[in-house]
Amino acid sequence: MSETAKKFNFKLIATDGMARRGEITTPHGVVRTPAFMPVGTQATVKAMYPGQVRETGADVVLGNTYHLMLRPTAERVDRLGGLHTFMNWPHTILTDSGGFQVMSLAQLRKLDEEGVRFQSHIDGRKYHLTPERSVEIQGLLGSDIQMQLDECIKLPSPKEEIQRAMELSLRWAERSRTQFEAMGGPAKGQGLYGIVQGGDQPDLRIRSAESLGKLPFEGFSVGGLAVGEPQNVMLQMLDITTPVMPVDKPRYLMGVGTPDDLLESVKRGIDQFDCVMPTRAGRHGLAYTRFGKVNLKNARHQDDARPLDAENQCPASSVYSRAYLHHLVRAGEGLAGMLLTWNNIAYYQQLMQGMRDAIEEGRFDEFYARTKEDWARGDIAAL
Repeated sequence: MSETAKKFNFKLIATDGMARRGEITTPHGVVRTPAFMPVGTQATVKAMYPGQVRETGADVVLGNTYHLMLRPTAERVDRLGGLHTFMNWPHTILTDSGGFQVMSLAQLRKLDEEGVRFQSHIDGRKYHLTPERSVEIQGLLGSDIQMQLDECIKLPSPKEEIQRAMELSLRWAERSRTQFEAMGGPAKGQGLYGIVQGGDQPDLRIRSAESLGKLPFEGFSVGGLAVGEPQNVMLQMLDITTPVMPVDKPRYLMGVGTPDDLLESVKRGIDQFDCVMPTRAGRHGLAYTRFGKVNLKNARHQDDARPLDAENQCPASSVYSRAYLHHLVRAGEGLAGMLLTWNNIAYYQQLMQGMRDAIEEGRFDEFYARTKEDWARGDIAAL
């Protein structure tokens, strides 16, 4: 692979209002943006084969540092050829820093300036995760896009607590960057993203974004949203944050979200997303379609011979009847989760492709309005 091919790069192809169409180039391929990244927490997108995920249109998947450092360990993955080889995904991989899971899953955690000490939720073993160790783990995994360690707190929280966590995250950002460069990340064509924090406080969001923008990150994430606040608060924070983020770098909204969240956030200038929602919903009998959500647990579907969407190219959407899917869900069959997850990931990718095309053709507002109308019409039809 040539040095040119190895270099991490973001190219902005078109804009329509604040909405952006671009491409991220990594050593493992091109990521078309806006992009939805299926979550492969433990080196697998639950209930799907890697090739199946790729066929839905996904250019990139996400792996989780916290889970992979506990099991099977980053060192073991490294010895086995890196995460791409380990999970049979030869395309782009993004890893998060592990910070959010430490805060939400770990036992007896203690945070200080150095990092966070915690006990594994699996076996109680003690670990110390610092900004440097997080980047080291991600380097061992060999991910193409890596995240700084940050502190993510739930909302609502007192402004003093939000400010403390934001300032700590800024200091950790500098330490993460130093470690990333020491490990040769830029030379390998990898990217490290800084994470904007600041909770629901506009002045703190702006300060965080402006401070991070002075550091040589390859991209920037908006963190600390979708953590309990209403959607309108999240969107207000994006309205004031994205205008002060660098134009020539990708923008990633972490842990979001519903199809409506994606549509609204792209409208506000976001390029990348990840969320467990489409896979988790599929395993619990909920399908996302271009006509809204379909709850296959409902008895109304037991005699319905229609597929989820006859015009959809995904077989899970167009081949199997709602009656059959309802039966699988009610019977607790594993195939239910497989088919509905397949449908959901395919729909999310179709939604992103629709937005990419609309932005490039200068008709994003039209696409936005029509998509909202289709969802509303689906609700009225009680699908």
